[in-house]
Parts: sequence; C-alpha cells; structure tokens
Amino acid sequence: MQTSPPLLPEPVRRVAAWCAVLLLVAGVAAVGIWLCVVFKTAVTPVLLAILGTALLGPLYRRLLRMKVRKSLAAALTVVAVLTVVGGATYIVVVALIETGDQIVASLRQAATDIAKHLGAAGTSLDDLAKNARTLLERFGGTAASGVISGLSVVGEVLATAVLALLLIFFFLRDSDRAAGALRSLVPAVTGDLVEAMARRAFEAVEGFMRGTTLVALVDALLIGVGLVVLDVPGAVGLAALVFVTAYIPYLGAFLSGAVAVLVALADRGFAIALWVLAIVLAVQVIEGNVLQPVVQSRTVQMHPAAVMLAITAGASVAGVLGMLLAVPLTAAVTGVLSELKARYGAPPPPPKPDAGG
Repeated sequence: MQTSPPLLPEPVRRVAAWCAVLLLVAGVAAVGIWLCVVFKTAVTPVLLAILGTALLGPLYRRLLRMKVRKSLAAALTVVAVLTVVGGATYIVVVALIETGDQIVASLRQAATDIAKHLGAAGTSLDDLAKNARTLLERFGGTAASGVISGLSVVGEVLATAVLALLLIFFFLRDSDRAAGALRSLVPAVTGDLVEAMARRAFEAVEGFMRGTTLVALVDALLIGVGLVVLDVPGAVGLAALVFVTAYIPYLGAFLSGAVAVLVALADRGFAIALWVLAIVLAVQVIEGNVLQPVVQSRTVQMHPAAVMLAITAGASVAGVLGMLLAVPLTAAVTGVLSELKARYGAPPPPPKPDAGG
C-alpha cells in the first residue's frame, strides 16, 4: 500500500512543534501572572516569606545545631528579624525624616543650577523636584490627618508584614517537611525531578538574598563613610537610600548614586560632586569585580540583560514591589533551567584522540 507524502516537510513540522510548545508555555505563564495579580493580597506575603526564609535559613539552622527545638528556633529567628528589620527601618526612617527636607532642597537647588546651563531640561528637573516635594507633603498630610485611604494603605502593609512573618515562622519550622509535601502533589515518577528543581530554585533565591544583603551593606557603609568625610548633607539618609535601592540591581545603584551626586553638587559645589561621583563609581567597581564574583561564586549567575528585562517586567506588573521581587524570581527560574539542562542536556562531546598518540 502506497503511503501519501506528508503535507509539510520535516523542518516545517519541527518549527511548528516548537511554536506550539512556546505558545503553550507563554499561555501558562500569562495565566500564572494574571492569577498572581488577581490574588496579590495572598501572593505577596507568600513571596516575601519565601525571600525571608531564604535569607534567615542559615540562622535557623545554626540554632538547630545548638540543640534548640524547631519551634523555639523559628520563633527566635522571627524575633531576630523583627529586631533587626525594625531597628534598621527606624534608623532609615529617622534619617530620611531628619535629612529629607535637606535632600529635597539640595535637589531643587541642583535642578536650578542645571537649568541655568541646560534650559528646558533643567526646568524639567526642577519640576520633578517640586513634584517630589509636593507628593511627600501630601503623603505626610494624609498620614497625619488619618484619611481613610491612608489608613487603608497602612493597614494593608501591616497585615502583609504580619502574615509574612507568620509564614516565615511556619516555613522555617516545617522546612524538613517541604520535600515530602511537594512530592505528595506530583506524580511519583516525577517526584525526584520536581524536588531537585525546587531545591535548585530555593538555593538560587537563598544565594541571591544573602549575597545582595551583604553587597548592599558594604555599598552603604563605603558610600556613607565617603559622604561623611566629604561633609555632604544628609549622608546617613543617602547611605540608607543606597542600602534599600541595592536590592534593585543596576538601576538602584544608578538612582541612589545620582541623588548623592546631585545633593553634593547643590550644597558642596562641583569639585565635591566629582569626588562623590568618583566614590560611587569606585564602590561600583569594587562591587562588580570583587564582591559580586566572591559572593555569587556559588549561586546562579544571571546575565545583566536578563536582570534588566526582569526588572522592567516586574515594574510593569507590580510597580516597586515587582522590581524588588523580579530578580529573585528570575534567579529561581534560572536555577530550575540549570537543573533541567544538567539532567536532559546533550552530553559533552568525547575528547578528540591525540594526533601524536
């Protein structure tokens, strides 16, 4: 019996198959993102708790090695988080409140000086500084007057923080059951693969959180010391801004560095502004060539282009929170892809025989 030839040649059928796979993956990803946006009130605490668990895992495990019971160790870890994060938040808020007016005034003065040389571009900067001042005043007035909308935002933030802390406690205490719970949700034949991917993803997030926190602390200390030595106004607040924005790779360093240079330009002159710029660039060189290679040597490496695209996508989906969560989520995805590549990737080619042998 004679078989009819296929309608499409083999290369076209392969392209069609890959297009179908890509469309299916894109559809599943789009539905997942849509569900996360719809249920963001529940998803946000879970994601924050995962990041907190990844960051605090070493402390919890150290307490366990000291023969502390799991529940007590998890509780002590959460208390440590409240103490450290609460103290750091207090320092940052106080520093920004005490120096916020000075920083905004310096930015406006810098915009005025630039406007003399750049015309319309400088006027836009001045308008931006004025608008920032207006927004700060409105936010402060709203919070002070106790408007319902302002209280609603504060209440939502507090509820999210409390829920995230509770989830961190449970995630730490029951971390040894995570693998078994994950296996119970998938078919038995894929249990090993799913567990391996989950472990690789969590290790990537854990490495990112610990590495970023260490890098942010070093950057803030070095730049803060430089600003204090140069007698730049609002040095503590600017250092706090450097630490917070360091969790947004590349973009955060650019924003905080630009603010520090503009403040120095307005209050200390062109020469001091150049010194501040030199300090910021030197710290970034140290970070890129010393800190990042050492800190991320055992974590998943991500290309800068992938990081920037992830930050842009996160900002378009969830604003500032999306920018903060985009990179660790990308690290998790990169870890999963690395695990799949290690398991199903093509084996390396055999070594060529020595011509002289």
